[in-house]
Amino acid sequence: MLAVVGVTYGFWASTFDMHQIKEMSERSAVFDVDGKLYSRLQGENRVTVRLSEVSPYFTKALLAREDSRFYSHRGVDPLGIARAVVRNLTHGSAKEGASTLTQQLARNSYPTGLGTRKSIHRKLLEAFVAARIEQNFSKEEILEAYVNRIYFGATVYGIETASQTYFGKHSSELSLGEAALIAGIIRAPSHFSPFKNLKGALAQRNAVLERMVKLGKISEGEADKARDGAIALAKKRPFAAQENYAMDLVIRELDELLTDGQKENGGMKIYTTIDPVLQKKAEEALDVQLRKIEAKPGYKHPKKADFSSEAKAAQLAPPYLQGSLVVIDNATGGIRALVGGRDFSESQYNRAIASPPTRQVCSTFKPFVYAAAFGKGMLPGSLVDDGPIGHGEIRGAANWTPGNSDGTYKGNMRAEEGLIHSRNTMSVRVGERAGLDEVARVAASMGIDDVPKLPAAYLGAVEANVLEVTSAYSVFANNGTRRQSYIIERIDDADGEPIYRAAHVQTQPLDPAVSWMVTGALTKVIERGTAASAQKLGFTKPAAGKTGTNDDYHDAWFVGYTTSLTCGVWVGLDTPATIAPRGYGAALALPVWVDVMNAASPQRYPARAFQSPVPLRRVTICSVSNQLATTGCDRAGTSYEAELPETRVPGERCGVHQGGVIAETPREEPKRTVPQSIFRSFKKFFGGD
Repeated sequence: MLAVVGVTYGFWASTFDMHQIKEMSERSAVFDVDGKLYSRLQGENRVTVRLSEVSPYFTKALLAREDSRFYSHRGVDPLGIARAVVRNLTHGSAKEGASTLTQQLARNSYPTGLGTRKSIHRKLLEAFVAARIEQNFSKEEILEAYVNRIYFGATVYGIETASQTYFGKHSSELSLGEAALIAGIIRAPSHFSPFKNLKGALAQRNAVLERMVKLGKISEGEADKARDGAIALAKKRPFAAQENYAMDLVIRELDELLTDGQKENGGMKIYTTIDPVLQKKAEEALDVQLRKIEAKPGYKHPKKADFSSEAKAAQLAPPYLQGSLVVIDNATGGIRALVGGRDFSESQYNRAIASPPTRQVCSTFKPFVYAAAFGKGMLPGSLVDDGPIGHGEIRGAANWTPGNSDGTYKGNMRAEEGLIHSRNTMSVRVGERAGLDEVARVAASMGIDDVPKLPAAYLGAVEANVLEVTSAYSVFANNGTRRQSYIIERIDDADGEPIYRAAHVQTQPLDPAVSWMVTGALTKVIERGTAASAQKLGFTKPAAGKTGTNDDYHDAWFVGYTTSLTCGVWVGLDTPATIAPRGYGAALALPVWVDVMNAASPQRYPARAFQSPVPLRRVTICSVSNQLATTGCDRAGTSYEAELPETRVPGERCGVHQGGVIAETPREEPKRTVPQSIFRSFKKFFGGD
């Protein structure tokens, strides 16, 4: 009979995968841009450590409490079983168990395989599996696996996490009293948690200390000192995982980069580009500014403050005003902050990356139209008609006659004025000069795909999300260079080996000279154009950007950049509706942008004056022909002086007006002091330059 039992359970035990003993899922750690712990992913709250990194006090306390003959048995302890039987018979009930530490490890490693109900069958199988564990691993390996796997209550697994949770220190730093307390709560961690039942936890600690003295692990004096010592529980709550829209994007990216097995086992170190200070400020700025909008007289939509707890509990979609924003580091493409809504706990819909549905980008698309036209030879000073668009004027849209938002028309103006003041009729005519195909090509090269082949695209009838638009604007900030936006820099596996690194893909979709000309116009948007209110809001750094608003005020945008950062902001309702009468991007989105960009560290993200990436030449141009101006252009009043990128200076004189080319305007020599003039004379006399 015994032989049959031995063969049966021995064979059964052989089917268990011994590798599973050391394979413990743990939360992967997420680090911010500075390499500091930012969050942890969902999963068992465990941080594994080596046995050598655990306080010797704890291993002694653990063995004294759970398995004093650990180093003497081979998985099952006959003496321990006999002692437990005697005590249980004496007390008339099951007062003491007989499971060795190895048996406990088997039970915790294969909870479903061994069964969950107490029975002779489970104990027999557990004993045979424990014997296999002893055959395959050393005592130190078994002990290491145990201290990392065991449950310590309060969703805490493993000695390192328990030490951090209860005492705010590494497990290597545990004192004798602290180690005895943690060892004492193992049998009933929920009941004896020191956070809920400190008196009971201290009683268990004292019992462990008494057992350690009896076994000769410590002296009576050491036990007395540990009993008398104060227990200082961690005042700070255990590290709380960040649950926000930036982490939502991190998790989405991990779904693409990792296998299911890698995600399930965890233990990885995920290094991100998130700036926690800027992320927090972005979240706050968005909500603060949208509350101000909701507080304005006559605001007609539901307010966030009125979103009831019952609605939250029912997980209803919030009907209140929403927004989203993205901040990108121009130098790397790293996403420093990403906010996809006002409250992640109330809505996990990430509006910063949502696709579909997307939003029309409105007038924030116009810079791509002008970039296409500049690339085809138009200059910022070229004359463009701001008059009404007549029927049949626009190819492919004979009956389309868009007007300017303010209802006025100003005749011929410099092309850049159409961008600075967001003139619709000018922008359509600029787009026609470049052509729909070229505008779509330029936009796609910068990251805005699927531009409809309709003239309405010139005015922003294009769908894209906030991340895509912000990333595209960073091309202007980088003088025509496109750096792929990303949020995960590197992933290391549980052994510290890198399994992923960001590729840092870089292309050159725009001529640097073209990018420079667009930036020149966009700086004037903030200085004196549609975003001039930024200065009244307290923004004084060199910057460039563009507002965006659609005709029915459903969407409000502002996307802008300094030399260091590009930030895009969108404000609107999830179910499109007019936000507020005359709810322009400058009024609704720009204040959020100002708050976020002002909060950016000037040391880390300096906002310097924009510098041309190519040499500049000061020349006189004809605004009609876009060629070098002649004396005839001067007489006609069409000549103007401009400082242009050398590669964009026209090579021919005006063919519309007669006369000789007007000489280039020499650069003004800086005024010199008298000593400087004398010194320069001496240099010339002696042959210096």
